[in-house]
Amino acid sequence: ELNEIAEKVEASNQRWYKFILTETICALNRHNDCCVSSSLSADVKVGADSWEEHFDKISLEERSKFDEETLYNLDGIKGKKVYSKKPDGFSNEYIVVTILVAADGALKFPKIKRPADLVAVLEKLNSISASKMRGVNVLWTPQEENDVLSEERLLADYPNLKALSDY
Repeated sequence: ELNEIAEKVEASNQRWYKFILTETICALNRHNDCCVSSSLSADVKVGADSWEEHFDKISLEERSKFDEETLYNLDGIKGKKVYSKKPDGFSNEYIVVTILVAADGALKFPKIKRPADLVAVLEKLNSISASKMRGVNVLWTPQEENDVLSEERLLADYPNLKALSDY
């Protein structure tokens, strides 16, 4: 579903930012039974240069964790390629979805301990009006069927993920 969302986006503007965010949240909500871990980080930056530099830095850090980007759509520049590594016989158990949002104002988020907290955070993100959005990036790995994210790699690349409990 995330591939389909990325392929639909035509440009980088507030209307498309809202579309990306809303559709991604809907996709995550449809598969919330598969969400086993989460992490949340919120930073407040003052000034246009400050948030743009920070947003780009975090985006690059996250993208650098991927073996390959098989699908991208950044600022309306689209690219798609076949995963070049040979399948190693492992099946895919994990997918990591990173949502980066730059918006005017500050939001307070609850700590995410349970699946319901994750739903509340996603609802809060989706409540940001399009007019306040300055940037949205949705990154996920693996992006292709033949790519695999092992538990070892997941733990190494995403040490801040915390298991969701059902209490």
